[in-house]
Amino acid sequence: MTAIADLSAGALASAIRSRTVSPVEAVEAALSRLEERSELNAFMAVCSDRARAEARRAEEQIMRGEPLGALHGIPFSVKDLTNTEGVVTTQGSALFADTVPAADAVAVARTRAAGAILIGKTTTPEFGHKPFTEGPFFGRTLNPHSHAHTCGGSSGGAAVAVAAGIGPLALGSDGGGSIRIPAACCGVVGLKATLGAIPNLQAPDLFGANSYVGPMARDVAGTRAMFDVLVGPDRRDPYGQIAPLPRRSLAQGERPRIAFLLRCGNLLDPEVETAVVAAMKRAEALGMIIEPIELDLVAMEPHFLVLLRSLLLARLGARAERSPELFDPTLLATIETGRHYSATDLCEAQFARTDCFGKVQEILSKHDVIASPTLSAPALPVGLAPLGSIRIAGQDAGTIRGAWYPYTFPFNLTGHPALSLPCDRSTEGLPIGLQLVGRWHEDSYLLDIAARLEQTIRDGC
Repeated sequence: MTAIADLSAGALASAIRSRTVSPVEAVEAALSRLEERSELNAFMAVCSDRARAEARRAEEQIMRGEPLGALHGIPFSVKDLTNTEGVVTTQGSALFADTVPAADAVAVARTRAAGAILIGKTTTPEFGHKPFTEGPFFGRTLNPHSHAHTCGGSSGGAAVAVAAGIGPLALGSDGGGSIRIPAACCGVVGLKATLGAIPNLQAPDLFGANSYVGPMARDVAGTRAMFDVLVGPDRRDPYGQIAPLPRRSLAQGERPRIAFLLRCGNLLDPEVETAVVAAMKRAEALGMIIEPIELDLVAMEPHFLVLLRSLLLARLGARAERSPELFDPTLLATIETGRHYSATDLCEAQFARTDCFGKVQEILSKHDVIASPTLSAPALPVGLAPLGSIRIAGQDAGTIRGAWYPYTFPFNLTGHPALSLPCDRSTEGLPIGLQLVGRWHEDSYLLDIAARLEQTIRDGC
């Protein structure tokens, strides 16, 4: 069971198709690992009976020689912000403790249609409002590499599940880095695809959307396999009206141009700097062209906060007034801050979003990909105030959002695909992530470059 639980999605898919491993064994391995690692507190709900029944049906399909989906028999989990038919979706909040959706979200439906088997819902901070996966409703989710350090958020439970062998695939969501932050903290791969490439109909404002549902896996191949079943148009999504452009692939011998953004107006942990610079040197050894660039992403933080806080106020302000005792205090503080913004502030934030999009487009008109650290420092110690400041390299670095993950949230606003790839570990054994950002609807090309880098990084280690 241990060996099965530790298989990548690709290896498990091959084993299931060759009948070396059955879907029943795959699901039992994931559920056993979940029980063994219960101290990680990565799940809000477990649907073990349903998963076992689906695994038996999946095994029968194999024995009858029926056509199999791309993810047939593979266990997966879903972040508790995303709707799942018949399985509780709490949003990490006591407000929705008993909410059971009547239908799957598009991404969940597509994953299940490809044959994957849902084993449960993973933890998230309340309404995904902070980068630490903890809250009064469920406690704290632990990083499998170090219980003294955060697993990140808000898709923390999803990243922990994948890293700990509780299913090789997970669906996360990303409103400001919420897939990439925990992926970097836990040493897995996480992709925020192009805006609209994977429909996300739960966002209350589909036209101003900056929240994405996306795949998380142990390697690039697993991430690609899940992305391939998730991507596709849906006429209910304003950014997903038509099929993506023909896929661009990285050709044999091609020398992609990488714009290397080491700092973006922030302090940087020396170990992170060493790791990402070494990754770029390996990329150069592969023939890639590395060119340093400058881009002040920290300056986007005030505008991002206007959008985030205003959204949470609009969605939850009335409920917070009626039942403040049911809310995480940090969420209440975030909502209250939103009350001080004006309509002009909101418009100016959208203007800044447009300006940032233009700057990124200009860079990607001359380069194929932007590379940067995913985070300015490895996983932070647990117990930090999520709305407070942090220290990096012995200095006061500023607020957590602007200091720790200034590389991630701007690309939620611009809509470009962005991926976090493990590239090294700190002296404390904490994973370090490399972020890659591509052009709109060149997600597949971005995954090609990530796969090439992943191999050379592994060889270097």
